[in-house]
Amino acid sequence: MTVFTRYKLPVLIILVLFLGLTSCKKKEPDSQSPVQIPIGIALSLTGNFSPYGIMQKNGIELAFIELNNRSGVTGIKFVPGFMDDKSVPDTCRKIFRDLIFNHKALVIIGPTSSNCAFTADTAAQNNKVVVMGISNTVPGIVEMGDYIFRNSLPESAVIPNTVQVTHSKLGYSRIAIVYGDDDPYTIGAYDAFRTSFESTPGVNIVTTQIVHKGDTLFKDQLNQVKASNPDIIVLAALVNEASRLMVQARMLGIPDNVRFIGGNSFNTSKLWKQAGKAAQGAICGSAWIFSEETPGNDQFVATYIRLFGRVPDQFAAQAYASAYIIADALSRTKELNSEALRNALVNTRNVPTILGTFSFDASRNPVHLPVLQELVDGEFVLFE
Repeated sequence: MTVFTRYKLPVLIILVLFLGLTSCKKKEPDSQSPVQIPIGIALSLTGNFSPYGIMQKNGIELAFIELNNRSGVTGIKFVPGFMDDKSVPDTCRKIFRDLIFNHKALVIIGPTSSNCAFTADTAAQNNKVVVMGISNTVPGIVEMGDYIFRNSLPESAVIPNTVQVTHSKLGYSRIAIVYGDDDPYTIGAYDAFRTSFESTPGVNIVTTQIVHKGDTLFKDQLNQVKASNPDIIVLAALVNEASRLMVQARMLGIPDNVRFIGGNSFNTSKLWKQAGKAAQGAICGSAWIFSEETPGNDQFVATYIRLFGRVPDQFAAQAYASAYIIADALSRTKELNSEALRNALVNTRNVPTILGTFSFDASRNPVHLPVLQELVDGEFVLFE
Protein backbone atom coordinates (compact mmCIF):
# COMPACT_ATOMS: atom_id res chain seq x y z
CA MET A 1 0.00 0.00 0.00
CA THR A 2 1.25 3.46 -0.83
CA VAL A 3 1.94 5.52 2.28
CA PHE A 4 -0.25 8.61 2.46
CA THR A 5 1.13 12.06 3.15
CA ARG A 6 -0.85 14.67 5.08
CA TYR A 7 -1.45 17.91 3.24
CA LYS A 8 -2.33 21.51 3.88
CA LEU A 9 -5.36 23.10 2.22
CA PRO A 10 -4.20 25.94 -0.02
CA VAL A 11 -6.36 28.97 -0.60
CA LEU A 12 -5.92 28.63 -4.35
CA ILE A 13 -4.46 25.96 -6.58
CA ILE A 14 -4.74 25.92 -10.34
CA LEU A 15 -4.92 22.62 -12.17
CA VAL A 16 -4.65 22.87 -15.90
CA LEU A 17 -6.21 19.65 -17.17
CA PHE A 18 -7.28 18.34 -20.49
CA LEU A 19 -7.26 14.77 -19.12
CA GLY A 20 -4.67 13.78 -21.70
CA LEU A 21 -7.52 13.48 -24.18
CA THR A 22 -6.78 16.67 -26.07
CA SER A 23 -3.54 18.55 -26.65
CA CYS A 24 -2.54 21.03 -23.98
CA LYS A 25 -0.01 23.80 -23.70
CA LYS A 26 2.82 23.14 -21.31
CA LYS A 27 2.92 25.45 -18.31
CA GLU A 28 6.05 26.60 -16.64
CA PRO A 29 7.00 24.31 -13.77
CA ASP A 30 5.83 25.38 -10.32
CA SER A 31 8.69 26.62 -8.18
CA GLN A 32 7.12 25.10 -5.09
CA SER A 33 6.86 21.43 -4.23
CA PRO A 34 3.61 19.92 -5.47
CA VAL A 35 0.75 19.57 -3.00
CA GLN A 36 0.20 15.89 -2.26
CA ILE A 37 -3.40 14.72 -2.43
CA PRO A 38 -4.20 11.46 -0.63
CA ILE A 39 -6.61 9.28 -2.62
CA GLY A 40 -8.11 6.38 -0.67
CA ILE A 41 -8.80 3.24 -2.68
CA ALA A 42 -10.73 0.33 -1.20
CA LEU A 43 -10.98 -2.69 -3.48
CA SER A 44 -11.60 -6.42 -3.29
CA LEU A 45 -8.16 -7.78 -4.13
CA THR A 46 -8.94 -11.13 -2.51
CA GLY A 47 -12.20 -13.00 -1.93
CA ASN A 48 -15.28 -13.44 -4.11
CA PHE A 49 -14.97 -10.09 -5.89
CA SER A 50 -11.22 -10.21 -6.56
CA PRO A 51 -11.64 -10.98 -10.31
CA TYR A 52 -13.08 -7.48 -10.60
CA GLY A 53 -10.97 -5.73 -7.95
CA ILE A 54 -7.61 -6.71 -9.42
CA MET A 55 -8.54 -5.25 -12.80
CA GLN A 56 -9.75 -2.08 -11.05
CA LYS A 57 -6.45 -1.72 -9.24
CA ASN A 58 -4.58 -1.92 -12.54
CA GLY A 59 -6.79 0.74 -14.13
CA ILE A 60 -6.42 3.15 -11.21
CA GLU A 61 -2.66 2.68 -11.01
CA LEU A 62 -2.30 3.47 -14.70
CA ALA A 63 -4.47 6.58 -14.46
CA PHE A 64 -2.59 8.12 -11.56
CA ILE A 65 0.78 7.35 -13.13
CA GLU A 66 -0.36 9.29 -16.18
CA LEU A 67 -1.87 12.15 -14.19
CA ASN A 68 1.26 12.55 -12.06
CA ASN A 69 3.61 12.43 -15.05
CA ARG A 70 1.82 14.68 -17.49
CA SER A 71 2.76 18.31 -17.80
CA GLY A 72 -0.92 19.17 -18.02
CA VAL A 73 -1.24 18.80 -14.25
CA THR A 74 0.68 21.40 -12.27
CA GLY A 75 1.02 22.01 -8.58
CA ILE A 76 -0.26 18.69 -7.28
CA LYS A 77 0.71 15.06 -6.91
CA PHE A 78 -1.90 12.36 -6.44
CA VAL A 79 -0.95 9.82 -3.76
CA PRO A 80 -3.12 6.73 -4.18
CA GLY A 81 -3.26 4.29 -1.29
CA PHE A 82 -4.68 0.84 -1.99
CA MET A 83 -6.36 -1.29 0.64
CA ASP A 84 -7.84 -4.78 0.28
CA ASP A 85 -11.31 -5.16 1.79
CA LYS A 86 -11.10 -8.93 1.16
CA SER A 87 -14.67 -8.81 -0.23
CA VAL A 88 -15.91 -8.55 3.38
CA PRO A 89 -18.30 -5.66 4.25
CA ASP A 90 -17.12 -5.23 7.87
CA THR A 91 -13.49 -5.15 6.72
CA CYS A 92 -14.41 -2.56 4.13
CA ARG A 93 -16.04 -0.30 6.70
CA LYS A 94 -12.91 -0.47 8.88
CA ILE A 95 -10.81 0.45 5.85
CA PHE A 96 -13.04 3.42 5.06
CA ARG A 97 -12.66 4.71 8.62
CA ASP A 98 -8.89 4.27 8.42
CA LEU A 99 -8.76 6.17 5.13
CA ILE A 100 -10.92 8.96 6.55
CA PHE A 101 -9.40 9.45 10.00
CA ASN A 102 -5.80 8.27 9.71
CA HIS A 103 -4.90 8.99 6.10
CA LYS A 104 -7.11 12.06 5.62
CA ALA A 105 -8.19 10.91 2.17
CA LEU A 106 -9.71 13.64 0.02
CA VAL A 107 -11.83 11.06 -1.79
CA ILE A 108 -12.32 7.30 -1.60
CA ILE A 109 -12.53 5.29 -4.83
CA GLY A 110 -14.43 2.01 -4.44
CA PRO A 111 -15.40 -0.37 -3.05
CA THR A 112 -15.67 -3.15 -5.60
CA SER A 113 -18.91 -4.73 -4.41
CA SER A 114 -22.26 -3.11 -3.72
CA ASN A 115 -22.48 -5.29 -0.62
CA CYS A 116 -19.41 -3.55 0.81
CA ALA A 117 -20.66 -0.17 -0.37
CA PHE A 118 -23.88 -0.47 1.62
CA THR A 119 -21.84 -1.14 4.75
CA ALA A 120 -18.98 1.33 4.24
CA ASP A 121 -20.23 4.33 2.27
CA THR A 122 -22.19 5.75 5.19
CA ALA A 123 -18.92 6.17 7.13
CA ALA A 124 -17.74 8.54 4.40
CA GLN A 125 -21.10 10.26 4.09
CA ASN A 126 -21.29 10.91 7.84
CA ASN A 127 -17.86 12.55 7.71
CA LYS A 128 -18.48 14.40 4.43
CA VAL A 129 -15.83 12.60 2.41
CA VAL A 130 -16.54 11.98 -1.28
CA VAL A 131 -16.95 8.38 -2.44
CA MET A 132 -16.59 7.43 -6.11
CA GLY A 133 -18.18 4.02 -6.73
CA ILE A 134 -16.69 2.35 -9.77
CA SER A 135 -18.69 -0.90 -9.91
CA ASN A 136 -21.66 -0.39 -7.59
CA THR A 137 -24.63 -0.84 -9.90
CA VAL A 138 -27.58 -1.77 -7.68
CA PRO A 139 -30.36 0.54 -6.49
CA GLY A 140 -29.84 2.47 -3.28
CA ILE A 141 -26.14 3.33 -3.58
CA VAL A 142 -26.23 7.08 -4.25
CA GLU A 143 -29.37 7.39 -2.16
CA MET A 144 -27.20 6.92 0.94
CA GLY A 145 -26.01 10.51 0.77
CA ASP A 146 -24.97 13.54 -1.24
CA TYR A 147 -21.23 12.77 -1.01
CA ILE A 148 -21.69 9.44 -2.78
CA PHE A 149 -21.18 9.26 -6.55
CA ARG A 150 -20.72 6.43 -9.00
CA ASN A 151 -19.33 6.36 -12.51
CA SER A 152 -20.62 2.82 -13.07
CA LEU A 153 -23.89 2.71 -14.97
CA PRO A 154 -26.56 1.14 -12.72
CA GLU A 155 -28.15 -2.06 -13.91
CA SER A 156 -31.43 -0.16 -14.12
CA ALA A 157 -29.87 1.86 -16.96
CA VAL A 158 -28.20 -1.08 -18.74
CA ILE A 159 -30.44 -4.14 -18.41
CA PRO A 160 -33.59 -2.68 -20.03
CA ASN A 161 -31.46 -1.87 -23.09
CA THR A 162 -29.99 -5.39 -23.00
CA VAL A 163 -33.46 -6.93 -22.97
CA GLN A 164 -34.84 -4.65 -25.67
CA VAL A 165 -31.97 -5.20 -28.11
CA THR A 166 -31.54 -8.94 -27.56
CA HIS A 167 -35.27 -9.61 -27.81
CA SER A 168 -35.45 -7.62 -31.04
CA LYS A 169 -32.48 -9.48 -32.56
CA LEU A 170 -33.04 -13.00 -31.23
CA GLY A 171 -36.82 -13.14 -31.01
CA TYR A 172 -36.91 -15.33 -27.91
CA SER A 173 -40.07 -15.99 -25.92
CA ARG A 174 -39.20 -18.56 -23.22
CA ILE A 175 -36.78 -17.37 -20.53
CA ALA A 176 -35.10 -19.25 -17.70
CA ILE A 177 -33.54 -17.17 -14.93
CA VAL A 178 -30.88 -18.33 -12.47
CA TYR A 179 -29.86 -15.83 -9.82
CA GLY A 180 -28.05 -15.49 -6.52
CA ASP A 181 -30.29 -14.47 -3.65
CA ASP A 182 -27.44 -13.68 -1.23
CA ASP A 183 -25.79 -10.60 -2.73
CA PRO A 184 -27.17 -7.11 -3.44
CA TYR A 185 -25.73 -7.11 -6.95
CA THR A 186 -27.24 -10.42 -8.04
CA ILE A 187 -30.58 -9.58 -6.44
CA GLY A 188 -30.61 -6.17 -8.12
CA ALA A 189 -29.70 -7.67 -11.50
CA TYR A 190 -32.45 -10.26 -11.14
CA ASP A 191 -35.01 -7.60 -10.27
CA ALA A 192 -33.97 -5.49 -13.28
CA PHE A 193 -34.17 -8.46 -15.66
CA ARG A 194 -37.50 -9.65 -14.27
CA THR A 195 -39.06 -6.18 -14.51
CA SER A 196 -37.78 -5.72 -18.06
CA PHE A 197 -39.09 -9.09 -19.22
CA GLU A 198 -42.46 -8.55 -17.59
CA SER A 199 -42.87 -5.34 -19.60
CA THR A 200 -41.78 -6.98 -22.88
CA PRO A 201 -44.69 -8.34 -24.94
CA GLY A 202 -44.45 -11.94 -26.05
CA VAL A 203 -42.01 -13.26 -23.46
CA ASN A 204 -42.58 -15.62 -20.55
CA ILE A 205 -40.32 -16.52 -17.62
CA VAL A 206 -40.67 -20.32 -17.60
CA THR A 207 -38.53 -21.06 -14.54
CA THR A 208 -36.59 -19.21 -11.85
CA GLN A 209 -33.78 -20.98 -9.99
CA ILE A 210 -31.67 -19.82 -7.03
CA VAL A 211 -27.94 -20.28 -6.37
CA HIS A 212 -25.54 -19.01 -3.72
CA LYS A 213 -22.00 -17.65 -3.60
CA GLY A 214 -19.54 -20.51 -3.29
CA ASP A 215 -21.82 -23.14 -4.84
CA THR A 216 -20.02 -25.50 -7.21
CA LEU A 217 -22.69 -27.97 -8.30
CA PHE A 218 -25.89 -26.89 -10.06
CA LYS A 219 -27.34 -30.14 -11.38
CA ASP A 220 -30.72 -29.75 -9.69
CA GLN A 221 -31.23 -26.16 -10.86
CA LEU A 222 -30.05 -26.90 -14.40
CA ASN A 223 -32.25 -29.96 -14.73
CA GLN A 224 -35.20 -27.69 -13.94
CA VAL A 225 -33.93 -25.21 -16.52
CA LYS A 226 -33.52 -27.91 -19.16
CA ALA A 227 -37.00 -29.29 -18.50
CA SER A 228 -38.51 -25.82 -19.02
CA ASN A 229 -37.18 -25.76 -22.62
CA PRO A 230 -36.00 -22.12 -22.60
CA ASP A 231 -34.88 -20.06 -25.58
CA ILE A 232 -32.35 -18.18 -23.45
CA ILE A 233 -30.88 -18.46 -19.95
CA VAL A 234 -30.37 -15.35 -17.84
CA LEU A 235 -27.61 -15.68 -15.24
CA ALA A 236 -27.75 -13.02 -12.53
CA ALA A 237 -24.76 -14.51 -10.74
CA LEU A 238 -21.17 -13.57 -9.96
CA VAL A 239 -18.47 -14.73 -12.36
CA ASN A 240 -17.35 -17.82 -10.44
CA GLU A 241 -20.86 -19.23 -10.18
CA ALA A 242 -21.85 -18.03 -13.66
CA SER A 243 -18.90 -19.75 -15.34
CA ARG A 244 -19.58 -23.03 -13.50
CA LEU A 245 -23.25 -22.81 -14.47
CA MET A 246 -22.32 -22.38 -18.12
CA VAL A 247 -20.00 -25.38 -18.15
CA GLN A 248 -22.44 -27.64 -16.34
CA ALA A 249 -25.36 -26.53 -18.52
CA ARG A 250 -23.53 -27.65 -21.67
CA MET A 251 -22.46 -30.90 -19.99
CA LEU A 252 -26.13 -31.62 -19.19
CA GLY A 253 -27.04 -31.22 -22.84
CA ILE A 254 -28.49 -27.71 -22.93
CA PRO A 255 -27.58 -26.80 -26.52
CA ASP A 256 -25.30 -23.99 -27.65
CA ASN A 257 -28.18 -22.16 -29.37
CA VAL A 258 -29.67 -21.48 -25.93
CA ARG A 259 -27.56 -18.45 -25.20
CA PHE A 260 -26.62 -16.97 -21.85
CA ILE A 261 -27.47 -13.35 -21.05
CA GLY A 262 -26.06 -11.58 -18.01
CA GLY A 263 -25.40 -8.26 -16.39
CA ASN A 264 -22.36 -6.44 -15.08
CA SER A 265 -20.78 -9.56 -13.56
CA PHE A 266 -20.14 -10.97 -17.06
CA ASN A 267 -17.83 -8.08 -17.96
CA THR A 268 -14.57 -9.80 -17.14
CA SER A 269 -12.10 -11.93 -19.08
CA LYS A 270 -12.30 -14.46 -16.25
CA LEU A 271 -15.66 -15.61 -17.61
CA TRP A 272 -13.98 -17.07 -20.69
CA LYS A 273 -10.93 -18.20 -18.75
CA GLN A 274 -13.12 -20.28 -16.42
CA ALA A 275 -15.95 -21.34 -18.74
CA GLY A 276 -14.12 -21.59 -22.07
CA LYS A 277 -16.27 -22.57 -25.05
CA ALA A 278 -19.29 -22.92 -22.76
CA ALA A 279 -19.35 -19.11 -22.63
CA GLN A 280 -19.29 -18.71 -26.42
CA GLY A 281 -21.96 -16.23 -27.46
CA ALA A 282 -22.71 -15.02 -23.91
CA ILE A 283 -24.28 -11.55 -24.05
CA CYS A 284 -24.14 -8.70 -21.57
CA GLY A 285 -24.71 -5.00 -21.34
CA SER A 286 -21.67 -2.92 -20.56
CA ALA A 287 -20.52 0.61 -19.91
CA TRP A 288 -17.49 0.14 -22.16
CA ILE A 289 -15.90 -2.13 -24.74
CA PHE A 290 -12.21 -2.12 -25.70
CA SER A 291 -12.98 -1.36 -29.36
CA GLU A 292 -14.95 1.81 -28.60
CA GLU A 293 -13.84 4.95 -30.44
CA THR A 294 -13.93 7.19 -27.39
CA PRO A 295 -11.38 9.88 -26.50
CA GLY A 296 -8.09 8.32 -25.40
CA ASN A 297 -9.38 4.75 -25.53
CA ASP A 298 -6.84 3.40 -28.03
CA GLN A 299 -3.99 4.74 -25.91
CA PHE A 300 -5.52 3.36 -22.72
CA VAL A 301 -5.93 -0.14 -24.19
CA ALA A 302 -2.43 -0.19 -25.68
CA THR A 303 -0.75 1.03 -22.50
CA TYR A 304 -2.76 -1.34 -20.31
CA ILE A 305 -1.76 -4.32 -22.45
CA ARG A 306 1.88 -3.25 -22.37
CA LEU A 307 1.94 -2.87 -18.59
CA PHE A 308 -0.29 -5.73 -17.49
CA GLY A 309 -0.10 -8.22 -20.36
CA ARG A 310 -3.84 -8.50 -20.94
CA VAL A 311 -6.72 -6.62 -22.52
CA PRO A 312 -8.53 -4.37 -20.01
CA ASP A 313 -12.15 -5.03 -19.17
CA GLN A 314 -15.02 -2.75 -18.19
CA PHE A 315 -13.93 -2.79 -14.54
CA ALA A 316 -10.44 -1.58 -15.41
CA ALA A 317 -11.90 1.07 -17.73
CA GLN A 318 -14.35 2.47 -15.18
CA ALA A 319 -11.62 2.55 -12.53
CA TYR A 320 -9.28 4.35 -14.92
CA ALA A 321 -11.95 6.86 -15.92
CA SER A 322 -12.80 7.61 -12.28
CA ALA A 323 -9.36 9.13 -11.69
CA TYR A 324 -9.75 11.43 -14.67
CA ILE A 325 -13.27 12.43 -13.64
CA ILE A 326 -11.95 13.36 -10.19
CA ALA A 327 -9.04 15.25 -11.73
CA ASP A 328 -11.40 17.18 -13.99
CA ALA A 329 -13.50 18.17 -10.99
CA LEU A 330 -10.41 19.32 -9.09
CA SER A 331 -9.48 21.52 -12.04
CA ARG A 332 -12.71 23.43 -11.34
CA THR A 333 -12.17 23.98 -7.61
CA LYS A 334 -10.44 26.77 -5.72
CA GLU A 335 -9.88 24.74 -2.57
CA LEU A 336 -8.68 21.23 -1.92
CA ASN A 337 -11.28 19.78 0.37
CA SER A 338 -13.99 17.19 0.02
CA GLU A 339 -16.83 19.71 0.02
CA ALA A 340 -15.30 21.64 -2.88
CA LEU A 341 -14.67 18.40 -4.75
CA ARG A 342 -18.25 17.29 -4.16
CA ASN A 343 -19.62 20.57 -5.49
CA ALA A 344 -17.43 20.33 -8.59
CA LEU A 345 -18.40 16.70 -9.26
CA VAL A 346 -22.08 17.64 -9.07
CA ASN A 347 -21.46 20.01 -11.97
CA THR A 348 -19.61 17.49 -14.15
CA ARG A 349 -21.07 17.84 -17.63
CA ASN A 350 -19.96 16.47 -21.00
CA VAL A 351 -16.43 15.50 -19.98
CA PRO A 352 -14.58 13.46 -22.65
CA THR A 353 -13.52 10.09 -21.17
CA ILE A 354 -12.78 6.61 -22.41
CA LEU A 355 -16.35 5.76 -21.39
CA GLY A 356 -17.61 8.41 -23.79
CA THR A 357 -18.96 11.87 -23.09
CA PHE A 358 -19.59 11.73 -19.36
CA SER A 359 -21.90 13.65 -17.00
CA PHE A 360 -23.47 13.18 -13.59
CA ASP A 361 -27.22 13.58 -13.29
CA ALA A 362 -28.99 15.28 -10.40
CA SER A 363 -28.81 12.05 -8.37
CA ARG A 364 -25.02 11.69 -8.88
CA ASN A 365 -25.52 8.76 -11.24
CA PRO A 366 -23.47 8.56 -14.45
CA VAL A 367 -24.87 9.60 -17.80
CA HIS A 368 -23.33 8.07 -20.92
CA LEU A 369 -24.40 5.53 -23.52
CA PRO A 370 -24.23 1.79 -22.68
CA VAL A 371 -23.08 -0.83 -25.16
CA LEU A 372 -24.08 -4.45 -25.73
CA GLN A 373 -21.40 -7.07 -26.23
CA GLU A 374 -20.98 -10.80 -26.67
CA LEU A 375 -18.13 -13.25 -26.09
CA VAL A 376 -16.67 -14.67 -29.28
CA ASP A 377 -13.60 -16.90 -29.06
CA GLY A 378 -12.47 -15.28 -25.83
CA GLU A 379 -13.00 -11.65 -26.81
CA PHE A 380 -15.85 -9.26 -26.24
CA VAL A 381 -17.22 -7.85 -29.49
CA LEU A 382 -20.20 -5.61 -30.13
CA PHE A 383 -23.48 -7.50 -30.28
CA GLU A 384 -25.06 -6.55 -33.58
